[in-house]
Amino acid sequence: MASAELATILNQVLEGLTADTIDDSLEKLRFFFPETLLLGALDLIDRDSGKPSTIRIPYIILYKTPWGRPQYEVLGSTATYTVFPGLPPVATATAYCTCPAYAYSVLLSETQIMCKHVLATLLALRLSRCVERPVTADELASMIARQCKV
Repeated sequence: MASAELATILNQVLEGLTADTIDDSLEKLRFFFPETLLLGALDLIDRDSGKPSTIRIPYIILYKTPWGRPQYEVLGSTATYTVFPGLPPVATATAYCTCPAYAYSVLLSETQIMCKHVLATLLALRLSRCVERPVTADELASMIARQCKV
Protein backbone atom coordinates (compact mmCIF):
# COMPACT_ATOMS: atom_id res chain seq x y z
CA MET A 1 0.00 0.00 0.00
CA ALA A 2 1.09 3.55 -0.63
CA SER A 3 2.22 5.56 2.34
CA ALA A 4 -0.09 8.28 3.60
CA GLU A 5 2.39 10.94 2.47
CA LEU A 6 2.59 9.52 -1.05
CA ALA A 7 -1.21 9.32 -1.26
CA THR A 8 -1.49 12.95 -0.13
CA ILE A 9 0.95 14.13 -2.81
CA LEU A 10 -0.84 12.09 -5.48
CA ASN A 11 -4.19 13.58 -4.46
CA GLN A 12 -2.72 17.09 -4.77
CA VAL A 13 -1.51 16.30 -8.29
CA LEU A 14 -4.94 14.93 -9.23
CA GLU A 15 -6.76 17.90 -7.67
CA GLY A 16 -4.60 20.28 -9.72
CA LEU A 17 -5.47 18.50 -12.96
CA THR A 18 -7.53 20.57 -15.38
CA ALA A 19 -7.73 20.77 -19.16
CA ASP A 20 -5.30 23.71 -18.96
CA THR A 21 -2.73 21.91 -16.77
CA ILE A 22 -2.94 18.45 -18.30
CA ASP A 23 0.59 18.34 -19.76
CA ASP A 24 2.20 19.40 -16.48
CA SER A 25 -0.03 17.07 -14.45
CA LEU A 26 0.71 14.08 -16.70
CA GLU A 27 4.42 14.70 -16.27
CA LYS A 28 3.93 14.64 -12.49
CA LEU A 29 1.81 11.47 -12.69
CA ARG A 30 4.73 9.71 -14.39
CA PHE A 31 6.45 9.81 -10.99
CA PHE A 32 3.67 7.68 -9.47
CA PHE A 33 2.79 5.27 -12.27
CA PRO A 34 4.58 3.19 -14.89
CA GLU A 35 4.14 4.46 -18.45
CA THR A 36 1.99 1.46 -19.40
CA LEU A 37 -0.48 2.07 -16.57
CA LEU A 38 -0.72 5.79 -17.27
CA LEU A 39 -1.20 5.23 -21.01
CA GLY A 40 -3.77 2.49 -20.31
CA ALA A 41 -5.80 4.88 -18.15
CA LEU A 42 -5.60 7.64 -20.76
CA ASP A 43 -6.65 5.17 -23.45
CA LEU A 44 -9.81 4.33 -21.49
CA ILE A 45 -10.68 8.03 -21.38
CA ASP A 46 -9.86 8.85 -25.02
CA ARG A 47 -10.73 5.59 -26.77
CA ASP A 48 -13.73 6.96 -28.66
CA SER A 49 -12.89 10.67 -28.76
CA GLY A 50 -12.47 10.68 -32.56
CA LYS A 51 -15.88 9.13 -33.29
CA PRO A 52 -19.15 11.03 -33.70
CA SER A 53 -21.05 11.33 -30.42
CA THR A 54 -23.91 9.20 -31.80
CA ILE A 55 -21.71 6.08 -32.02
CA ARG A 56 -19.38 6.57 -29.05
CA ILE A 57 -19.21 3.80 -26.50
CA PRO A 58 -18.82 5.13 -22.96
CA TYR A 59 -15.87 3.52 -21.21
CA ILE A 60 -16.24 5.32 -17.89
CA ILE A 61 -19.80 5.59 -16.63
CA LEU A 62 -20.98 7.51 -13.58
CA TYR A 63 -24.33 6.13 -12.45
CA LYS A 64 -26.39 8.53 -10.35
CA THR A 65 -28.30 6.57 -7.72
CA PRO A 66 -31.62 7.78 -6.25
CA TRP A 67 -29.96 8.04 -2.82
CA GLY A 68 -27.15 10.27 -4.10
CA ARG A 69 -24.16 7.90 -3.98
CA PRO A 70 -22.29 7.73 -7.28
CA GLN A 71 -21.53 4.31 -8.77
CA TYR A 72 -18.73 4.01 -11.34
CA GLU A 73 -18.23 1.39 -14.02
CA VAL A 74 -15.29 1.10 -16.38
CA LEU A 75 -15.45 -0.96 -19.54
CA GLY A 76 -12.11 -2.76 -19.53
CA SER A 77 -10.51 -4.80 -22.28
CA THR A 78 -12.01 -8.09 -21.07
CA ALA A 79 -14.83 -7.16 -18.67
CA THR A 80 -16.70 -4.33 -17.00
CA TYR A 81 -15.39 -3.37 -13.57
CA THR A 82 -16.91 -1.48 -10.67
CA VAL A 83 -14.64 1.25 -9.34
CA PHE A 84 -14.84 2.92 -5.95
CA PRO A 85 -12.54 5.95 -6.31
CA GLY A 86 -13.26 7.72 -3.04
CA LEU A 87 -13.42 5.38 -0.09
CA PRO A 88 -13.51 6.91 3.40
CA PRO A 89 -10.08 7.86 4.76
CA VAL A 90 -10.47 5.33 7.59
CA ALA A 91 -10.13 2.52 5.04
CA THR A 92 -6.75 0.95 4.34
CA ALA A 93 -7.07 1.87 0.66
CA THR A 94 -8.69 5.07 -0.60
CA ALA A 95 -9.95 3.39 -3.79
CA TYR A 96 -10.94 -0.06 -4.98
CA CYS A 97 -11.57 -1.81 -8.31
CA THR A 98 -13.04 -5.23 -8.99
CA CYS A 99 -10.43 -6.04 -11.68
CA PRO A 100 -7.83 -8.80 -11.20
CA ALA A 101 -4.97 -6.32 -11.67
CA TYR A 102 -6.09 -4.36 -8.61
CA ALA A 103 -6.30 -7.50 -6.50
CA TYR A 104 -2.83 -8.62 -7.50
CA SER A 105 -0.80 -5.43 -8.06
CA VAL A 106 -2.33 -3.25 -5.35
CA LEU A 107 -3.57 -5.61 -2.65
CA LEU A 108 -1.34 -8.69 -2.87
CA SER A 109 2.05 -7.65 -4.22
CA GLU A 110 1.68 -3.95 -3.33
CA THR A 111 3.63 -2.92 -6.43
CA GLN A 112 1.10 -0.31 -7.63
CA ILE A 113 -0.85 2.48 -5.97
CA MET A 114 -3.94 1.75 -8.10
CA CYS A 115 -4.97 0.04 -11.32
CA LYS A 116 -5.61 1.79 -14.64
CA HIS A 117 -9.39 1.65 -14.09
CA VAL A 118 -9.20 3.63 -10.83
CA LEU A 119 -6.75 6.11 -12.36
CA ALA A 120 -8.93 6.49 -15.47
CA THR A 121 -11.97 7.16 -13.29
CA LEU A 122 -10.13 9.79 -11.22
CA LEU A 123 -8.77 11.49 -14.36
CA ALA A 124 -12.16 11.36 -16.11
CA LEU A 125 -13.82 12.94 -13.08
CA ARG A 126 -11.31 15.81 -13.04
CA LEU A 127 -11.61 16.32 -16.82
CA SER A 128 -15.42 15.91 -16.93
CA ARG A 129 -15.11 12.89 -19.23
CA CYS A 130 -17.47 10.52 -17.37
CA VAL A 131 -20.76 9.68 -19.04
CA GLU A 132 -23.50 10.27 -16.47
CA ARG A 133 -26.57 8.04 -16.35
CA PRO A 134 -29.36 7.78 -13.81
CA VAL A 135 -29.89 4.31 -12.32
CA THR A 136 -32.66 2.82 -10.18
CA ALA A 137 -32.00 0.54 -7.23
CA ASP A 138 -33.19 -2.50 -9.25
CA GLU A 139 -30.93 -1.64 -12.21
CA LEU A 140 -27.96 -1.21 -9.88
CA ALA A 141 -28.68 -4.57 -8.23
CA SER A 142 -28.81 -6.22 -11.67
CA MET A 143 -25.48 -4.66 -12.67
CA ILE A 144 -23.80 -5.90 -9.50
CA ALA A 145 -25.32 -9.37 -9.90
CA ARG A 146 -23.96 -9.59 -13.48
CA GLN A 147 -20.46 -8.85 -12.24
CA CYS A 148 -20.69 -11.44 -9.47
CA LYS A 149 -21.43 -14.31 -11.87
CA VAL A 150 -18.49 -16.60 -12.40
